[in-house]
Amino acid sequence: MSAVCGGAARTLRTPGRHGYAAEFSPYLPGRLACATAQHYGIAGCGTLLILDPDEAGLRLFRSFDWNDGLFDVTWSENNEHVLITCSGDGSLQLWDTAKAAEPLQVYKEHAQEVYSVDWSQTRGEQLVVSGSWDQTVKLWDPTVGKSLCTFRGHESIIYSTIWSPHIPGCFASASGDQTLRIWDVKAAGVRIVIPGHQAEILSCDWCKYNENLLVTGAVDCSLRGWDLRNVRQPVFELLGHTYAIRRVKFSPFHASVLASCSYDFTVRFWNFSKPDSLLETVEHHTEFTCGLDFSLQSPTQVADCSWDETIKIYDPACLTIPA
Repeated sequence: MSAVCGGAARTLRTPGRHGYAAEFSPYLPGRLACATAQHYGIAGCGTLLILDPDEAGLRLFRSFDWNDGLFDVTWSENNEHVLITCSGDGSLQLWDTAKAAEPLQVYKEHAQEVYSVDWSQTRGEQLVVSGSWDQTVKLWDPTVGKSLCTFRGHESIIYSTIWSPHIPGCFASASGDQTLRIWDVKAAGVRIVIPGHQAEILSCDWCKYNENLLVTGAVDCSLRGWDLRNVRQPVFELLGHTYAIRRVKFSPFHASVLASCSYDFTVRFWNFSKPDSLLETVEHHTEFTCGLDFSLQSPTQVADCSWDETIKIYDPACLTIPA
C-alpha cells in the first residue's frame, strides 16, 4: 500500500484490491473504512482497510482479510472501534479495530452474496440491515448471533439497504427488480413500493434534512428523487452520467446537495434545488467508481474508491464555495 498526495486528492494505492465501498468514521475525523475485493469481486478474497490522513496523504492504520470479496462496510453507531462488512460468501463480519485480526463475530445466513449493510443511526436502537442477491433483507442486532427477522418481497438482487436517519425502525431497499421499497421493522410486510426506474436500481439514500425524501441511482444513468407523501412521479431527475450509477449519497451538511459515482469512472456533485443541477464532475479514476461517502466532520470532504485500486479523499471545489 502506498500513499500519494498529488493535487487536491490524498490517494492510497491498493495493489490487487478493487474498491467497493468507503465510509467515514462517525467518531474520528478523517478515519475511513474501505471494503475491497480481489479480481473485481469475481473470485479471491477481500480486505477491509482502515485509513487515517497524515502529512503524506493517507496512512493505512489496519487491514483485515476475509476469504471472500467484501462489498460494503458500515461503522458502529455506539463504538468507535467496531464495524461490519458483508461479503460474497453470504456472511457479515463484525470487526474491532482495537483487537485481533479475526472478526469478533460472523453472521452467516444469506444464501448468496451480501451487497449492502447499514447500521441504524437513530439513538436507542442498535440494529443492522443487510441486503443480498438472495432477494432478502435481514435485520440483525449485533449482540445476537442470528438474524431477528427476514424481509421478503423483492423479486431480484437487493443492491442497497439504508436506514432512515429520522424514523426509528424504518429502512429503504433498492433492487434489480426496478423498485425502491420502504420497510418498518415493526410491521411484517413492506410499507411502500415505488417502481422507481425501468432499469435495475443499484443505490438509494435518505436525505438527512427531509424525512420524506430519498434518492435512487440506476443502470439507466439517472438519479431520481422521491417524496414518500406522493410517489407517483419523482420530484427531481438528474441526468449526466453515461453508464450505470453505482452509489448515491446525500450531503450531511448541505440540504439540497448530493453526490453520485458511476461505472463511467466519474463522481458527480449535484444541487437538486437548482435548474442547472450539476455542480461538478470529478474525473480522477480510470475504472468503475463504486464507493463514495461524505465526511461527517468536514463540510467539504469526500472519499471515494474504485476498481483502479485507489482510494481518494479530497475537497471538491463545489463544496468549498457556497452551493
